[in-house]
Amino acid sequence: MIRFLRKNARSEVDVVISEQEGVRSLHLGGSMIQSAMRITEPDALELVYTQCMMGFLLFRPMPSHILMIGLGGGSLAKFVYHRMPRTKTTVVEISQQVISAAANYFALPEEDGRFEIILADGAEYVADHPLSTDILMVDGFHDGCQIAALCSQEFYNRAHQTLREDGILVVNLLSRDKNLNIYLQRIKDSFQGHVIAMMSEVRGNLIVFAFKQSPGKLTWKVIKTRAKKLEETYGLPFSDFVSKLRKYNDGHGSYLERL
Repeated sequence: MIRFLRKNARSEVDVVISEQEGVRSLHLGGSMIQSAMRITEPDALELVYTQCMMGFLLFRPMPSHILMIGLGGGSLAKFVYHRMPRTKTTVVEISQQVISAAANYFALPEEDGRFEIILADGAEYVADHPLSTDILMVDGFHDGCQIAALCSQEFYNRAHQTLREDGILVVNLLSRDKNLNIYLQRIKDSFQGHVIAMMSEVRGNLIVFAFKQSPGKLTWKVIKTRAKKLEETYGLPFSDFVSKLRKYNDGHGSYLERL
């Protein structure tokens, strides 16, 4: 087990790396796994919730730019870098220790014209970059809790402004969080109700997709057809994503329940 400790006036981040049965994991501030990498498949998405976050491809299959708030072990950044060569990725991470851990222990690619990491506060970066991205992915936790600055009404309002015309916000939330419904309502308020979601696993993470503009009058049949094509391209279970989306949204009054 490898441990880093960072202390400054703003935060204290306890970064722990563990390894078990061929899987290397990153922990921030506690025992909860923030990121995981199978050592023999460093570019694959090991955790189910990260796979589900790629569900935005059902609605926006060819984004030119993705902005990620929170690096973790870099699982999503690596997957996009290696599987989506026409997409540029910017990752904003507040902790230098996390960046160093990802680079040294999680096979993070070198920065180039398609991939950059910015050491900064994610909420502040979003506020300062309107109309800058097609997909905004938010995965910010510390010690198993949502980071307050990344789930406020102001942040979601700024997230809406940061997205380009057909942009999508993708948010990872904990389904057991006592404030889950508050966060969901904030996202709906910021995105005029254009929100759908899926449970990654039973009692697991809730992955939320918020559209700057309505994706239009889609049907589940059309989405299922897209899913099969995406499975061939990316090797992820997009058909399962469709089932999860339909199950959650049919039971929670989504504006897309007519699909």
